[in-house]
Amino acid sequence: MLTSVLNIIKELPAFQELLEAVQARTSLPNLVLPRATRLPVLSSLHQTLRVPILFLTHRSDHALTLADELALWAPEATQLSFPEPNPLFYENAPWGTNTRRDRLIVLTGLAASQIPGNLSTTSTTQSPIIIASARAVMARTLPRREFIKATRKLKIGDTASMDDLTRHWVSLGYESVNTVNMPGQFARRGGILDLWPPADSFPSRLDFFGDEIDTLRHFDPASQRTTGKIDLLLITPAREYIRPLGSSETLKVSDEFSEFHIPLLYSHAGRIFDYMPRDALVIIDDKEAFQETVQTVEEQALNLRKDYVDEGILDEDFPVPYLTCDQIEDSLPPGRVLFLGPSTASEGSPPPLAKSFTPNPRFGGRLKPLMEQLASVSIQGEDALVISRQAARLEELWEENYRPTSGIMSPPAFTKGSLTEGWVLATNEQRSLHLLTDGEIFGWQPPKPRRRHRPVAEAPEAEYADLQSGDWVVHIDHGVGKFVGLVQRAIEGAEREYLCVEYAERDRLFVPVQQADRLTRYIGPDSRLPAPTRLGGPQWTVIRGRVKEAVEEMAEDLLDLYAKRQWVSGYAFNIDTPWQRELEASFPYIETEDQLRVLSEVKTDMETQRPMDR
Repeated sequence: MLTSVLNIIKELPAFQELLEAVQARTSLPNLVLPRATRLPVLSSLHQTLRVPILFLTHRSDHALTLADELALWAPEATQLSFPEPNPLFYENAPWGTNTRRDRLIVLTGLAASQIPGNLSTTSTTQSPIIIASARAVMARTLPRREFIKATRKLKIGDTASMDDLTRHWVSLGYESVNTVNMPGQFARRGGILDLWPPADSFPSRLDFFGDEIDTLRHFDPASQRTTGKIDLLLITPAREYIRPLGSSETLKVSDEFSEFHIPLLYSHAGRIFDYMPRDALVIIDDKEAFQETVQTVEEQALNLRKDYVDEGILDEDFPVPYLTCDQIEDSLPPGRVLFLGPSTASEGSPPPLAKSFTPNPRFGGRLKPLMEQLASVSIQGEDALVISRQAARLEELWEENYRPTSGIMSPPAFTKGSLTEGWVLATNEQRSLHLLTDGEIFGWQPPKPRRRHRPVAEAPEAEYADLQSGDWVVHIDHGVGKFVGLVQRAIEGAEREYLCVEYAERDRLFVPVQQADRLTRYIGPDSRLPAPTRLGGPQWTVIRGRVKEAVEEMAEDLLDLYAKRQWVSGYAFNIDTPWQRELEASFPYIETEDQLRVLSEVKTDMETQRPMDR
């Protein structure tokens, strides 16, 4: 339904005039659009132009709300977030892992088309819509030229020294680890190199035959098993700086670098605007609010700088780590910047496109006037679209009160969703399109969007990472022993890592790290230490036999209990009523995926006669 709404917007004469101005690269007007109409206009522009769009807003919380609603208006578009740094400007603190990765995904996507010979067709290169706050674009980054110059392409058959590759990856900010399980890491094992570029969904495995790349494959970081072959690997920087070789006296650091040192490493400010292609469009949500936020952030940064200089934490000649308001304005591409707000014109009449939209009446939860309004609109043959978290219940009310009659020419459409506000759009055929949301119907505000949690694969070494030397452990085949530590042993010319466990009479067992799941921490009475078993002796076999008998006895008891439960009838609750769904839809927060899953499972159990087992 929302796609048809965008098609109607694209047919407006005022929108066509705007489109011509954008394509001609002329001076673009301030559209002064009502706030609720800005995302549909942006989505219409993106569908028509098919170019990257950088959408700037003043605060990060507003950026989250915009991203949540944009998913409804442009579900097929590649939507990226360019987050702001976690620490304050001049504060020497680490950036968050997700922040670093999200920013690098944006930079990689924008720079990919400018890298010579890059044939990658990942989603990040397909005209994304990038949402960023004022402080996010203020932060200086790696200059575009340095980013492209540092990027490497590898394919099957290429010849490269593994030592040279790993040294280069360290300079790009990659971390050397035993097992790759997060973006920005690499590992070396014999003739194999594992690497996870930040913009890639999965890590890659390079298998060498001498100095020649024999195979290139993606692999699952959780199981470490390959998932498919690839033809080309694009290796981009893993941080927003290139680590210089050796130490630098001017930086007054030895080997520790972070994003804090970006202004020290590069005299010329790197800006996200430099990464934008020539045909890209920059859209600013509210120019006045954006500029005010930039100035406020700059004032706070100057105050913090003064305090740090006075305390001796910061040198007086430390470079400015952000772009000022004037620098941002100078960075904007001429003829490719569109201002959507403020929401009301300060003087004169609003532009034609803004005049096409008018506000809806507000009903404050009074459903009878709402239904009468929808009936009036339908009788006139005009289109109405209701987007609500209560869409199913509202549609039921409509069907109950206004079943198909000869007077209803165009019944309203109901779609489940959450938008801030709706509007009335005057179309070319002297008809109007009425979009109503929970804001007008109930006076509700959409729930605050939740930052989506990006799952991180658990590394295989998590099985033994918390074990300390001297801990008691149990091997499933050999019994109770004392953990000695992680050791390396060369067997048949291949050096590998093993977990060393000491048993009775100082016998030792070396467990390959790939079999770490067969080793668990000993759990027993705290008052008495366990006795180590004899490696290869019958003691552990006897103990396992006794445990097996006890487990079988317990299993029989459980089977008997569950067999009785199958025959006993419990109370079966009725399925959810519309009122139940309405109450749930009024919940003012967004549930997590786990919460939604558990709620569904509990309801399913409650609606059956079988007694619940939870």
